[in-house]
Amino acid sequence: MKELIKRILKRLKIYYLLQSRYRSIINFFKRSYYRFSYNKYRNSGFECNFCGALFQKFVPDFPSPNIKNVIEKYQVIAGYGENVFCPRCLSKNRERLVKVLLTHYLDFSGKKILHFSPEKNVFNYIKDKADVVTVDVEPGFYKSIDNRVSKADLTQLPYSDNEFDLIICNHIFEHIPDDLKAMSELYRVLKNDGYAIVQVPFSEEISTTIEDPKISDPDLQEKLFGQRDHVRIYALKDYLGRLYKTGFVVELISSEELQQYSKYALQKYECGIIAQKKE
Repeated sequence: MKELIKRILKRLKIYYLLQSRYRSIINFFKRSYYRFSYNKYRNSGFECNFCGALFQKFVPDFPSPNIKNVIEKYQVIAGYGENVFCPRCLSKNRERLVKVLLTHYLDFSGKKILHFSPEKNVFNYIKDKADVVTVDVEPGFYKSIDNRVSKADLTQLPYSDNEFDLIICNHIFEHIPDDLKAMSELYRVLKNDGYAIVQVPFSEEISTTIEDPKISDPDLQEKLFGQRDHVRIYALKDYLGRLYKTGFVVELISSEELQQYSKYALQKYECGIIAQKKE
């Protein structure tokens, strides 16, 4: 029934509008609640590198009971933990990591950037400093972030070779069955010497990526991969190997190095992954 209603709303061209309104209302009440309940923790501790707010602790986010076992079993670095959301602007730890990479490891000012599934805080940070093109396979979800967002399939990008200086592809590949084709497309549209931020959930406890292309049932995907629309759990070494195989030179910024930015409440044990095109 739920899928039928969704199809009807899409045909009426109001599904994404309703979803956006719903998300906006939820986020409004979340921000209001957290600003009130976390007011006693203000002015010391962690700092949001987007809004500048200081809190002794940020809002936690733990995996739901139905995915907790798989996340904990493989110790997947997927954004969960004690200090995830900024109580003031709701930036997430994975967004704050992208800003660290943009601020301290890459020069994006004046560049042409392709931003997949644009995160609100990241997009607002870069939009006035660079030429930003936003895309998603379902762009309707992102109209409230950038009304110019367009539809694009990462495995068949509608762009010329060597078009972008920088690509932000944050937690995308784990959704795509043919990730090698998607990586190749990223490589194709990136300029020589260009960079891509390519974060994914990963595990260092497994030596082989857990995936099965025959699985397309969301309930089973959730049970095996930790989310209903994920198609794998990457072994970190294997993920890096796939990027190398595509042609990228990869810079892995260790979690130990990122400790110098721990005041921004980054996820513990997460590393930064920057891929460069070098022909």
